[in-house]
Amino acid sequence: MAHQALLQPIQDWLIEQALGEPDVVKMFETMCQRLAGIGIPIARARLIWQTLHPLFRAETVIWDRGQPASLDQFRHQDNETDAWHKSPLKFTLDNRLDIFRRQLFGENMMLDFPILSDLKEQGFTDYVVLATAVADARNADGSFQRGPRGVIVTWTSDRQDGFTSDDLEALQKIQRVFAVACKTIIQSRISTNIATTYLGERAGQSVMRGQIRRGDGAQTHAVVWFSDMRNSTMLAESLPSDIYFALLNSYFEATAGPLVDHGGEVLDFIGDAVLGIFPYENSEGLAEAARRANAALDETLARGREVNSDREKLGLDRFNFGIGLNVGDVKFGNIGIPQRLSFSVIGQTVNEVARIESMTKLLQQPVLSGHKLAQLNPERWRTLGEHKLDGVLEPMELYAFRAG
Repeated sequence: MAHQALLQPIQDWLIEQALGEPDVVKMFETMCQRLAGIGIPIARARLIWQTLHPLFRAETVIWDRGQPASLDQFRHQDNETDAWHKSPLKFTLDNRLDIFRRQLFGENMMLDFPILSDLKEQGFTDYVVLATAVADARNADGSFQRGPRGVIVTWTSDRQDGFTSDDLEALQKIQRVFAVACKTIIQSRISTNIATTYLGERAGQSVMRGQIRRGDGAQTHAVVWFSDMRNSTMLAESLPSDIYFALLNSYFEATAGPLVDHGGEVLDFIGDAVLGIFPYENSEGLAEAARRANAALDETLARGREVNSDREKLGLDRFNFGIGLNVGDVKFGNIGIPQRLSFSVIGQTVNEVARIESMTKLLQQPVLSGHKLAQLNPERWRTLGEHKLDGVLEPMELYAFRAG
């Protein structure tokens, strides 16, 4: 093979990458540049893999000659687009192909997919798809699995006569080594996605760093947020399960969504309750955490009204909720039994915030807070006097939130 001697250093470099923790975008960009540097006429390349993520079904790295590579992500609903159904990628996967090629010029030209005509108009002459299944990426019937461990690369040339047989052999040879490096990176990305989605960013990072023993954790300062939906038991018993789950998700989007959007972190969904925190380190951090919490409250109340208005127009049940906030030290860590652990926050501050939230119904206020948070922005809170909370020895002064 004409490229063999020049290809070996790139293969060795990819193996080094697989043993480290490289950035997949930079690695793909560098590989494309090196392949072009040894004479393989690539002008455009795409790396695609399916991921496990609540928002995205697949990720792709885009490289065009002379431009820095970039990462793009495809949402789950994009799988049903007309462009996807008419793409060479879907054809490659559906027909269990490891290689798909179309020449975009001359007597062998075949423009049987819309993208091929587009590429030809842009001056490209050759298009190749290489699909590599790794680990469990083959289904039981032997077909290529569109799963997280499958790697697809598309190569496009603009050289007048396209790819030679030596070029194609070199690309196929590098594909397998590259797939090994990708497997390491992609699996790491998927693990991080799963940990962050199901545990939250802070807990997910702790798990990925190895804090997986019962009792692992640390003390932290935080504004603690606890929201709970009203009449959830009655709604759960009276509504079909699919309609109730849809209502729950609407409620969570209204209450947990703004919390995350404003820099907080959801630690747990406890039935229909949301437990979240705005962590801070010092007095300046507390002021910023309070500002973020207030902004999240404004958006939560507004979003709740909007979602409920939309639900009423559709003849669906409304939801109501209460939110309690508190400030203090919490123990953030790993609790449970050795066989089943959970990252969460515990401590007196957490116990108090749950009791504060329970008072929202009694005092007919959507949001209540203790003194320490309210005093930071007194114009946003008004006192309701002292009240005895279940399980708390001393009465606590409670404050109602003034929505912005």
